Amino acid sequence: MPTRYPPRMAASQPMHEKSGIPRNPGRHDLGMKATLLFPSREIVERFYVPLIYTACRTCYSELEPAEIFRRAEAGQIDRAKMQKLISGVIESGHGSTIEHVVFTFGISGVSRTLSHQLVRHRAGVAFDQQSQRYVKFTGAATMLPATLAEADPELRARYEAQVDGALDLYGELLAAGIPGEDARFVFPNATRTNLVMTANLRALIHMSGLRLCTMAQWEIRRLFQLIRHEVFAVSPFLGSFLAPKCVPLGYCDEMGNRDEHCPIRPHRDSVLGAWAEKAKAARAGGRDLTVVDG
Repeated sequence: MPTRYPPRMAASQPMHEKSGIPRNPGRHDLGMKATLLFPSREIVERFYVPLIYTACRTCYSELEPAEIFRRAEAGQIDRAKMQKLISGVIESGHGSTIEHVVFTFGISGVSRTLSHQLVRHRAGVAFDQQSQRYVKFTGAATMLPATLAEADPELRARYEAQVDGALDLYGELLAAGIPGEDARFVFPNATRTNLVMTANLRALIHMSGLRLCTMAQWEIRRLFQLIRHEVFAVSPFLGSFLAPKCVPLGYCDEMGNRDEHCPIRPHRDSVLGAWAEKAKAARAGGRDLTVVDG
């Protein structure tokens, strides 16, 4: 019988009701892991901020990059000053400066459903995934979604029978001499897998902006909660930039949140509507609203 990792979840409102932020997958044990393999905290503290600072300052300095880095790494430049410059550059969208540092994660226990989403991120990211062709999955495990864990017992039993049947058949096919590369065709998307992922900081911020959003699929959202935790552990400063995209934007641009059931930030439609009303009132009072380019 395949190993199961059923999430421990409390009963929730029906899926069609939207009365608040979608349930946080971080409250449940999903059996997945994301471990930062590189860099260590010591490497980040000594080299990463000076390296990003060097990239930033090189664009506006007559000094050679090696000299800028030497001063920064030697502590001759105040760390708060470096962080202030880096924050401003990131917020301005000058993303090339943060492509020079990378983070490598060991990811395990995620479903093939998640991995198919994850590998859609290509720019600035590298993946290596457990092969279903060369690895014999004699103890294959699967992911059980919350909706199925909390579904009618008979419906859940049918789902589990279907998944278990597929994995049992896989074992029988291998025993009959069918090559693993062909036997794997019976695997469901729920089958778990392992990956190694390396991403530069710019890509990681972009991925986190999409995948930490409450509109993201629950499993990959949980993965990026774990990833953020790992980065934050070695650098609270750099980890702070891993956030839902609405945080730096100041508004939500998700079409599915026009009703603002997720209240982290107001929806873009509400922001534009409020601005239009303010502009209308200003014009009625004989004034014009102008946008100041900061």
